Order: sequence, then C-alpha cells, then structure tokens
Amino acid sequence: MRVIGGTARGHRLKAPRGMRTRPMADKIREALFSMLDSLGVRPRRVADLYAGSGAIGIEALSRGAEWVDFVERSPAACAVIRENLEHTGFRDRAAVHCTTVTSFLARRGAVDVPYDFIIMDPPYADPQILTMMAAVARWPAASDGAVLVVGHSPRVALPETLDGLERLRDRCHGDSCVAIYRLQRGAASGASAMET
Repeated sequence: MRVIGGTARGHRLKAPRGMRTRPMADKIREALFSMLDSLGVRPRRVADLYAGSGAIGIEALSRGAEWVDFVERSPAACAVIRENLEHTGFRDRAAVHCTTVTSFLARRGAVDVPYDFIIMDPPYADPQILTMMAAVARWPAASDGAVLVVGHSPRVALPETLDGLERLRDRCHGDSCVAIYRLQRGAASGASAMET
C-alpha cells in the first residue's frame, strides 16, 4: 500500500496487523481521487472516519488538504496512523482520535472551520451504514456543500439521496465500491470542497 499522488507520492504505508481493518486498495484510491478530480473536488478540511491505516486521509493530505482528523477506535490502528503520518511528513497537519465514530460525531459539534470533505469507510456490510450516513448529514461540523465518500460492498445498495445527501458517483472495482455524495442543506455556506 502506498500514496498514489501528490507530494508524498510513492511513500509506502503500513496497515494494522491481525486486524479486521480492510484498507482501500491502491487501485480503488486511485480511481476515487480521479473521480474527485473530475468533479472539481479539492478537499481542504477532512474528517477520515473509520480511518484504519489512514491511507485515504493521507492521500488527501498529499494532494493538498490543509488538515485531517483521523477517527479510529482500535488503539493498534491509531498507532499505525501516527507512524504513517510521521513517515509521510504530515504529522503537523493532522490529529488522530482513538475513539468510536459515534462518540466523535457527538463530541465534535459546530466548529469554526467546518469539514468540507468526509470519508466513511466502515466494515463491509455494516448494518449501521445508512444510520451513520444520516448522522453525518445532520452533523453540525459538516459544511453545506461538503463531499462525503462512502466505501461499501457491492452487496450493499446505497440510496441516491438521504437526508440532504445527493449521490454524484458510485463505482465498483472487484469486491470494493465507493460512492461520492454531496451534502445540500440549502444555500451553500462556508468553505466547500466543490469548486464552482
């Protein structure tokens, strides 16, 4: 596993050992960021939920994101994310929160600089995936116009719209799928990852 593009391109990343973490493969991340680029999405402030190895958030940092909050409940995985940040030189542009996504969303309410890019790559076939997507859509820390990326199994059909989320793209590669949504609560406000 490695960083695909940007300033840290080619840097190898570690994955947690013996964990049920399923890092998004290089090919899938490359396809994801290609789709984001075609949509004009330029992440600035990022929340990487279910971060695992931190590969997606680190890819965003490598491609110019200003800040990433990594959220991962496994202490072993949190340690790996910190190692990967150190190795890629992004330690000063990120924070690792070793807690559950539910706790992080509850604790992180309205913020001065809202997240314009949110990553959700939960365990495959997670029965709570739609509940968590709805929670992100209602999250005060997410800006209007924020982009939500959801990793999912091809056996899990995600809706076209959900609580203000509108699906822009949904692509599958082998046994991995990624859906891209935009949050539209009303008139856009604050920084948005979608450049117009």
